Amino acid sequence: MDPTRVRPASDLLQRIQAEFLEMPGLRLTEPQARRLWNLDAISCSSVVSVLVEGGFLFRTSEGSFMHVEQAKPLKAELTGFLSRRSKTSAA
Repeated sequence: MDPTRVRPASDLLQRIQAEFLEMPGLRLTEPQARRLWNLDAISCSSVVSVLVEGGFLFRTSEGSFMHVEQAKPLKAELTGFLSRRSKTSAA
């Protein structure tokens, strides 16, 4: 496993999704997100990558992250990803 691509925990993803849902129009740069959620650079990058790849967030042309209005929570996809990952790790 590449140490620079650590997968974030489900509760962290849910907390961040809740923040974007509770504050429509929230727009954060990665440094702002690191400060808000008290994350190191690698963890923050992993979190926003998962949320962008899952269609929950998008990156603006200025480099900020915003919620995609028609997005769905990533819990089901994250659960599936983690179960597939654990199967491949055990092999």
